[in-house]
Amino acid sequence: RFNWSELIPLQLWGRTLGLQTENSQFLLEGMPFRIFGGSMHYFRVPREYWEDRMLKMKSCGLNTLTTYVPWNLHEQERGKFDFSRNLDLEAFLSLAAKNGLWVILRPGPYICSEWDLGGLPSWLLQDPEMQLRTTYKGFTEAVDAYFDHLMPIVVPLQARGPIIAVQVENEYGSYAKDPNYMTYVKMALLNRGIVELLMTSDNKNGLSFGLVEGALATVNFQKLEPGLLKYLDTVQKDQPKMVMEYWTGWFDNWGGPHYVFDADEMVNTVASILKLGASINLYMFHGGTNFGFMNGALEADEYKSDVTSYDYDAVLTEAGDYTSKFFKLRQLFSMIIGQPLPLPPMIESKASYGAILLHQYISLWDVLPSLLQPIKSELPINMENLHLNDSSGQSYGYVLYETVIFGGGHLHSRDHVRDRAQVFVNTMYVGELDYNTVELSLPEGQGFRQLRLLVENRGRVNYGLALNEQRKGLIGDVFLNKTPLRNFKIYSLEMKPGFMKSLRHVAGWSAVPDYFVGPAFFRGRLWIEHQPQDTFLKLQGWEKGVVFVNGQNLGRYWKIGPQETLYLPGPWLWKGSNEIVIFEERTAGRIIQSVDIPYLGRTQYVD
Repeated sequence: RFNWSELIPLQLWGRTLGLQTENSQFLLEGMPFRIFGGSMHYFRVPREYWEDRMLKMKSCGLNTLTTYVPWNLHEQERGKFDFSRNLDLEAFLSLAAKNGLWVILRPGPYICSEWDLGGLPSWLLQDPEMQLRTTYKGFTEAVDAYFDHLMPIVVPLQARGPIIAVQVENEYGSYAKDPNYMTYVKMALLNRGIVELLMTSDNKNGLSFGLVEGALATVNFQKLEPGLLKYLDTVQKDQPKMVMEYWTGWFDNWGGPHYVFDADEMVNTVASILKLGASINLYMFHGGTNFGFMNGALEADEYKSDVTSYDYDAVLTEAGDYTSKFFKLRQLFSMIIGQPLPLPPMIESKASYGAILLHQYISLWDVLPSLLQPIKSELPINMENLHLNDSSGQSYGYVLYETVIFGGGHLHSRDHVRDRAQVFVNTMYVGELDYNTVELSLPEGQGFRQLRLLVENRGRVNYGLALNEQRKGLIGDVFLNKTPLRNFKIYSLEMKPGFMKSLRHVAGWSAVPDYFVGPAFFRGRLWIEHQPQDTFLKLQGWEKGVVFVNGQNLGRYWKIGPQETLYLPGPWLWKGSNEIVIFEERTAGRIIQSVDIPYLGRTQYVD
């Protein structure tokens, strides 16, 4: 039995020994300790709910919170750092300490996490020679500048705060392109004042390639193969065993099923891990949401982008509600701890606000002249290299490429579209180009006409060996009748808050006709009488696009599923009038439904 009621951050303020390893066990301030951890990412959960989720962690029997740090949110433009509001890392870590949770910090710089480019800022890809996750000078200089801002925030939260361990990079054994890189990241941490226990984290196949001297190796998995934890002994002797990522569920891709992982199998595996004397971190305890355009993607046999929800079939749902996994784990942990656990907090009730009419619209073509200044270029320019945002380029969203053509014929992308282009002649929709469709037939017509390619960045790949190839938009020439297109007007559609604000006041909004196809913006109002509550938006009858509520980007929807509802947190709603704006690429509905139950799609058990 473990009684660590005395081993909590506020009672060990100013500790001197920290977390140590000795004879195959962890010691915290010299006392035997086991990590019962859970992952939750501050950037995926509204700030107003951080504490609620932490209290649920404590009441489940956990003693440690694990979080990544997303570089691409903290430094969206090169040299401009943001640690405010929902990105206030110091507040998040201090709140963990206040609620009796230790912290394992995973600052990257690469974090994977089904997050765009694994958390690396897209402006790194402006350099055509860029070698991400190596000691390439352009990469290490950027990491150094970022760590110079990040580390002064976290260093004081070591002995005088909750941080007991810091992870060096993330699953580098699965990338392993530079034998000097892990030493570089380790020294970048140590030289800036990190003194707590260092760890690495890899799956079994990457374990021996991801090691760095002076860091404890930990392992990631879902199924406990015989001898898997013993395998850790082959790479490091007489060290405590730690499962840094025990995968409690799995993530979903557009066009696939909603994956679920059996609760009993999960709890039995956790029990087996604990019986073997190991420490554990549940990835995820609470997944949250890939708000905005921040979802990542996979590229194994083909490109597949991740959905907006990061529910993950985790211990808590996307909206922070309990699952059977929570209660089964609570029972297991309470038996091991041998002490009564705090009572689980009451769950927040959800609201069903009913049908919301989108009564006005404005076509994208009508928005262009008044709101957007095009960039003129003879050649197509990829998103990251557009001269925007103080030379940091465009990171997310859409880019519209316009050029003049004479006549029709055979349009061929040469696989230079990233990731999906809607093709228009003037305003007439002709078809789509993507990874699978690389050619289209353009209708003949009189005189000069505009050819328009509206290209969506559906999310950069976040795992695997293709990270250096994640530039978006048009990444090379597109050909009409074997001649490369030239002389483009390029419009950036990043849909940042400033743009959405301007959209509100632009002239040209009108009543929605009976039938209309996008691309267009639609708007309506949701009136709330009482204290706003969490709800879910169901977009039946809409095809593909993005939803904004009071200026907040909730993320993407797409009728191919699996996800059918978008999570709308109560704290983002106001009492009274709330503005809903939808950017629909193609076929619009007239209404959306606010419902009190999420629908994440047809389920399939993880093998």
